[in-house]
Amino acid sequence: MIERRALLRRIRVWLVVFIVCLVLSGLTAFPLVTELHLVHDALTSWAGPVADALPGLMEWIERVRDGLDATDARYPFVLYGTDWLAFAHLVIAVAFYGPYRDPVRNIWVVEFGMIACAGIIPLALVCGPIRGIPMWWSVIDMSFGVFGVIPLLMVRRMIKRLEALEGAPAKEPVPA
Repeated sequence: MIERRALLRRIRVWLVVFIVCLVLSGLTAFPLVTELHLVHDALTSWAGPVADALPGLMEWIERVRDGLDATDARYPFVLYGTDWLAFAHLVIAVAFYGPYRDPVRNIWVVEFGMIACAGIIPLALVCGPIRGIPMWWSVIDMSFGVFGVIPLLMVRRMIKRLEALEGAPAKEPVPA
């Protein structure tokens, strides 16, 4: 019983971490124009050494900032697509409440998340070059799938252990 509770607590902690990361990732997709200006301002001031060490990063940030500024000025409705991206992250985060409540019954949500993490890699490899995304940026995008799947693998393994514990017959207490 104690092992089951400890396992359930660890599962829930990892799920909360994953949910928080999904929510934060989603929320950052709303203010893209503002974020790019903040990043550019940082790279031209206090984070200047980073821009000096990685000139390609500075070029890319300026290009993306200029593109977002032009899009926002003339075609702001295009940025509505990133609002939907943000919303999708939030909805997916809500889905992970199922495994939080009942991990064994809702393990499929964790497995779905693992599939989604794996899907990031071909998406970045195919769509990145089509959209003119630098390879080093695609690697950063792919890292979200790689780092996202790690806690999900751990959670899945723990859920399988929890399932085995729940399937095992309860031991009779031994009199002292």
